[in-house]
Amino acid sequence: MELETLRHRLDTLRGYLDIAGKEARLKELEPLLNDPHLWSDAEKARRISQEAARLRKAVEGYRRLESDLQGLLELWAEMGAEGRAELAPELERAGQELEELYHQTLLSFPYAENPAIVTIKPGAGGTEACDWAQMLYRMYTRFAERKGFSVELVDLEPGPEAGIDHAQFIVRGENAYGLLSAEAGVHRLVRPSPFNAQGKRQTSFAAVEVMPEVDDTVEVQINPEDLRIEVMRSQGKGGQGVNTTDSAVRVVHLPTGLQVKCQITRSQQKNKELALSILRSKLFEIEFRKKQEELARLRGEVRPIEWGSQIRSYVLDKQYVKDHRTGELRHDPENVLDGDLESLIWAGLEWKAGRRETAAVGDEE
Repeated sequence: MELETLRHRLDTLRGYLDIAGKEARLKELEPLLNDPHLWSDAEKARRISQEAARLRKAVEGYRRLESDLQGLLELWAEMGAEGRAELAPELERAGQELEELYHQTLLSFPYAENPAIVTIKPGAGGTEACDWAQMLYRMYTRFAERKGFSVELVDLEPGPEAGIDHAQFIVRGENAYGLLSAEAGVHRLVRPSPFNAQGKRQTSFAAVEVMPEVDDTVEVQINPEDLRIEVMRSQGKGGQGVNTTDSAVRVVHLPTGLQVKCQITRSQQKNKELALSILRSKLFEIEFRKKQEELARLRGEVRPIEWGSQIRSYVLDKQYVKDHRTGELRHDPENVLDGDLESLIWAGLEWKAGRRETAAVGDEE
């Protein structure tokens, strides 16, 4: 990559990163961080110190790269062709750092740093769809493993014959919600059916919902009188005694009809706490979406509705995966289904940020 191109990209990133705004916010946080009374409130101290660390990382990364590129520009001007060739490794390193900084700009939306609550539900199609839902569940847990994230299973209901009928889990790691938010939508699988003796080609759908986990520092009003809490016997295919105790909990929010079930742990109390935490996040997500839709209406914007729309096709017999929003095309579906999602996720985040045009809908069939 040419040095001037790198410099131009860095100037563009300055606006995306809002370096001036981040530096101003750091100045606001400094007196708080230096106040010894702050640490009497551990939760508040944690939030402020984490925010400062994120801001400092972005600003220092930008300033360091800015200084490095300035030094390279000065060397470049003094060197001949042979000397400039020796700078190639430095230019490559600078290009990689620029890419990392650019990725940070795609994760600057609210709650990107929060854990992600992922729910997978099969669509119409019986056993085929249930099997596809289980393949997606494995894909996202493998992605989490590759990133060094942890996965906390909340609910897993087996399908009547194979696969799963419902899965819900929490992914915890750096920018977990930010990364996985690009995966929300309907996923389509096309393959020769392993459940059909003739191997007939089958199309299956499954929906993926992703929302941020929010804690009690985010104000969500839940009236205890609006809740119905039910205790039941856990169900499921064996596995660590999951189906041997009356520990499963279902929480129903009466005003909205929202239901959350948790049956994974043996502790009824732990299941109840997890269910209430997810209910809080669901209610927050509803209000957050309402505000975003109202802002879009006031601005006169028309935005694509992500939930319920087909975002990606996995066509196994033709060996490709295509994202219908971005046009991103992969010819290694086995790697994608094994959790290699980085290129698809970053393209999806570019689309969400309005930096990538919606691709023409269609398959390579």
